[in-house]
Amino acid sequence: MEEIYGYIERITFQSPENGYTVAQLQLSKSSELICIVGVMPAIQPGETVRCRGVWKRHLIHGKQFEVAEHYIEAPADIVGIQKYLGSGLIKGIGAGYAKRIVEKFGVETLNVIDRSPERLKEITGLGQKRIDKIRSCWIEQKSIRDVMVFLQSYGVTPAYAQKIFKHYGDQSVAKVSENPFRLARDIFGIGFKTADVIAQKMGIAKDSPQRIDAGIEHVLSVLSNEGHVCYPAQEFLTEAEKILEADAGNIQTRLAALQEDNRIELFDLVCENVPLRYIWLKPLFLSEVGIAREIKRIRDCASFLRSIDVVKAVEWVQQQLNIHLAAGQQDAVGDALSHKMQVITGGPGTGKSTITNAIITIAEKVTKRIVLAAPTGRAAKRMSEITGKKASTIHSLLEFDFKKGGFKRNRESPLECDLLIIDEASMIDTVLMYSLLKAIPSSARVIFVGDINQLPSVGPGNVLKDIIASKQVPVVMLTEIFRQAAGSRITTNAHRINNGVFPDIRNLSDSDFYFLESEEKEDVLDAILNLVTQRLPKKYGLHPLCDIQVLAPMKKGVVGTENLNNVLQQALNLNNNPLYRGGKKFLVGDKVMQICNDYQKEVFNGDVGYVKVIDSVDQQMIVSIDDRDVIYDFADLDELVLAYAVSVHKYQGSECPCVVMPVHTTHYKLLHRNLLYTGVTRGKRLVVLVGTKKALWLAVQNDEVRKRHTGLKQALIGMQTLL
Repeated sequence: MEEIYGYIERITFQSPENGYTVAQLQLSKSSELICIVGVMPAIQPGETVRCRGVWKRHLIHGKQFEVAEHYIEAPADIVGIQKYLGSGLIKGIGAGYAKRIVEKFGVETLNVIDRSPERLKEITGLGQKRIDKIRSCWIEQKSIRDVMVFLQSYGVTPAYAQKIFKHYGDQSVAKVSENPFRLARDIFGIGFKTADVIAQKMGIAKDSPQRIDAGIEHVLSVLSNEGHVCYPAQEFLTEAEKILEADAGNIQTRLAALQEDNRIELFDLVCENVPLRYIWLKPLFLSEVGIAREIKRIRDCASFLRSIDVVKAVEWVQQQLNIHLAAGQQDAVGDALSHKMQVITGGPGTGKSTITNAIITIAEKVTKRIVLAAPTGRAAKRMSEITGKKASTIHSLLEFDFKKGGFKRNRESPLECDLLIIDEASMIDTVLMYSLLKAIPSSARVIFVGDINQLPSVGPGNVLKDIIASKQVPVVMLTEIFRQAAGSRITTNAHRINNGVFPDIRNLSDSDFYFLESEEKEDVLDAILNLVTQRLPKKYGLHPLCDIQVLAPMKKGVVGTENLNNVLQQALNLNNNPLYRGGKKFLVGDKVMQICNDYQKEVFNGDVGYVKVIDSVDQQMIVSIDDRDVIYDFADLDELVLAYAVSVHKYQGSECPCVVMPVHTTHYKLLHRNLLYTGVTRGKRLVVLVGTKKALWLAVQNDEVRKRHTGLKQALIGMQTLL
């Protein structure tokens, strides 16, 4: 292999899927630009790199250097130093200051910053505050580079070095050397497989207890990411053997040790009168046991609120709000005012919001301590709009404690409320539900409102469904569609889909529901692009980013979210100066989504925002989320993805004026009734499905909801050994 050396002038292309990169490299001591290609997810403009590979000639693009290995190095010449400093890799130095610093100190620039930073005062305009910032960042970058060099020797990309250093600080190398598997637990984006590669190169044996323990927890984490709270032990063993390439006997030995160490739980659940052993990660086991215990506590304790005449209250509230409640709605209001805990569930148009308003109006006559909440910011905002009362996210309601790493609101410091109403309750996963219930005072009334026919929570569990199935909490099922909602084909078709009936896809001129037939996936893509950029904005006055949301069942493929995002970004965002991070391309004006909970920033999985500022000098990106500016360090940008198109699962609990959704047979693996139903019910004013009738029929007919293994139902109906 040959070797070339220079600095990255610019990045032409970078795949978010595999990090494949096309970049222009300026050779050291030469003005010649070389096109380099290869898997280089971490390189940035301005960095000096040493590449090993082979020369090839592309039929269209000509001569290219195909990179097999690359190493990031400190720049050695004036041009490289200026490019490095001006790239924004050192906070506080932009292109302007970089030019002036290099003009002053030449090839000694990096030595000056490293050993004599006080000399930077010789640069006009550089104050002490900025110099201190440059010095601090320089020291941090040196430490990061040490981590980077260390990791590169074990085949890990430099992209993770900054995140690892941010988490472990000066102990990074020591901690990774001691136990590389801790990376999979502690660093977002690093999984067991990456940690395992490092471990094996360090000489850790495949059958070592350290590796088997980490592997067991990894397999359970993967299963929890698929929605399972627990898993049949025998099936788990088969899965673990395959992934770990380890002997079943070794795995069983370590299972016993991990249970002894309180890291997992093994327990028998009775399924169809047959006991079957299941395995949990310990926190998930404690959460399920805790949910059952807390529900029993709240349900069985008396309310401090004075009793009311339910019949008179229902008559009064109808006059007060000038509404007429159907019999089922009256029952729901009456039960909510009588029971300590209540579930109200139903599809769109069945009056959940009307019932909620009626309950609040009556309850305000006996208490002012009424709290409203929802799992996401957008759901809480919509709840506020519907009720006219302040609603919070569950996370903000519980108040995260950064010192202790948990919520401030708990059994010792409960919420101050007599009535708590939670909307979109089907979205609440097992861990969050446990945290919420712990913080509810025993005397409070609790009402969960949701639609159990939607997709289950993104996190593990099927909590609302399990609560209903246990029959331990009173439930009102709303099925009647009311007159105003019945005029909406979005509503009527959602109910048809939920009942397994093919939707009405006649394209009527005054409809709010349309189906555009396209057989080829490329034609589906073209149709969606045309709808979002031209037809819908022109006909309905919809803003392509704020008022239209493209939803898709899958990530991959021509009409998967990844490709849709790339195509829509190119069409809708004409800004220049892209920022490449981890294979992703960000531009000012991009629509983005948070993909994990970040309590420090107070942003959560599924939150959508818009990129306002990309600051290459301070290495920060400012994103507006729910009218609040959130600052992201460049090292944290793997928490964000483009959101021109998002998965239906990620968008549950949200609504948009218009939803556009591909329905194509290439998505057959995920064409499920509840997914289609959830997607359709996200549109407030307009829904447009694009694809084939066959795919639509497959989705409507496929009611085989992917089973989630949980133990909550059994815990709720009397697992005394757990409680």
